[in-house]
Amino acid sequence: MKLMKFSGIFLSFCLLLSCDKNTASDMNTAPIVPSGTPLTYLALGDSYTIGEAVSVNESFPYQLAARLKTANLNVQLPKIIAKTGWTTDELQVAIKEAQIKTAFDMVTLLIGVNNQYRGYPQDTYRKEFKALLQTAISFAGNNKKHVFVVSIPDWGVTPFGKNSGRDVQAIAQEIDAFNAINKEETLALGISYTDITSGSRNALTDATLVAADGLHPSGKMYAEWALKVAGAVETNFK
Repeated sequence: MKLMKFSGIFLSFCLLLSCDKNTASDMNTAPIVPSGTPLTYLALGDSYTIGEAVSVNESFPYQLAARLKTANLNVQLPKIIAKTGWTTDELQVAIKEAQIKTAFDMVTLLIGVNNQYRGYPQDTYRKEFKALLQTAISFAGNNKKHVFVVSIPDWGVTPFGKNSGRDVQAIAQEIDAFNAINKEETLALGISYTDITSGSRNALTDATLVAADGLHPSGKMYAEWALKVAGAVETNFK
């Protein structure tokens, strides 16, 4: 009888240890983002972010969110703070006016083409872009790995650019100069940087990459951007 009683106690003790071990194992392997929990996404920029001249679903942020879902990253439809024609200072003003109090799981930033178009000083762009980077980091919960900067495309190769009366080569050089600034400041902070500028220049010979307005990217070009940025997002969210 005593032997049977001891065996029963020993068996119960082993089962208890087994349960505790399994529970600890489950806790240690729990994902940072619970399965099925949608990731929030904030997109900051100008016409290239709002998707001027294309449907909302063809815009870069919407296509990025859709592509990430195919990679098992459940991303919500993006909240967008962007408007055609905005410069760095106008975007910062709009962000303040939006009075957003919540953090986001990921933030994209694409800004600067209108600084170049209007002939604004490059040193002013650097200062304001650096401020926007800090704003983006703050929106990402101070997690630099969840901020993704996209380079400025070259509008000079579009029909609008070629008919603008401006030197196409000069436009390209200025775009490169502005991109050198945003790339330098982005990488200095250890933030992801995606170069879409070289691909945007394919519009010089491929009309399907330009929207009907002859200036902005088509949904096809935005899909190329989304593919490239998605790769960076997937890497940083692993």
